[in-house]
Amino acid sequence: MKIATFNANSIRSRLDVVLAWLKQHQPDILAVQETKVVDELFPREPIEAAGYRVAFRGQKAYNGVAIISKKPADEVRFGFDDKGPADETRLLHARFGKLHVVNTYVPQGREVDHPMYRYKIEWYARLRKYFDRHFTTRDRVIWLGDLNVARTPLDVHNPEERENHVCYHHAAREAFEQCLAWGFTDVFRKHHPEPGQYSFFDYRTPRAVDRGLGWRLDYILASPPLAKGSRDARIDLDPRRANPSSDHTFVFADIS
Repeated sequence: MKIATFNANSIRSRLDVVLAWLKQHQPDILAVQETKVVDELFPREPIEAAGYRVAFRGQKAYNGVAIISKKPADEVRFGFDDKGPADETRLLHARFGKLHVVNTYVPQGREVDHPMYRYKIEWYARLRKYFDRHFTTRDRVIWLGDLNVARTPLDVHNPEERENHVCYHHAAREAFEQCLAWGFTDVFRKHHPEPGQYSFFDYRTPRAVDRGLGWRLDYILASPPLAKGSRDARIDLDPRRANPSSDHTFVFADIS
């Protein structure tokens, strides 16, 4: 199985990039975040014409999640089910037989002293409870998406300057680790412990990809049975160099 994740930063603006990547790499499942489009305008038809099925939930200009797959999902859920804000355009849980795929676009947080940052920390706590409620570590679960956290100093090119950034602040990293402690393995790091591996490059930084000035914010995380079967994981930088490009690029893994 080849499974991938991509923050498109507008699925309609990046449709050609997505279709080209699907054709070249033939993933079984591609999770997409920041689709930024209401459901009525989601480009379902060209994706289905390429031989894929798609489940999605979106809104105008912000957020939005989708799962593109070779086979239709047996079951699809959107958002939290804990009686708090559902946040359906940030969480998509699809089941394919015994495989569960949880696609998340975690809130960025804006600033450390902003209410959205507190919401981000709470969001991670709610997600951990979602995993506890719905799965055991014997289940086949993939959690992936734009998680808006650089997990360790290896995951951002200038960690010494980012201590108060919402995507590297200690509270966000601790909240992320609490979710990982459910039983997930960071599949990319299992196969690539070396530094300089990033999936996000800020538009405002000239030649960021070529200069290696990035963040690793996009993850594929696997429960124990799937982590054991993981064979490789990679970050494809070519789409980030495309024009027009998202500020993120594709991360994918091969899992037996």
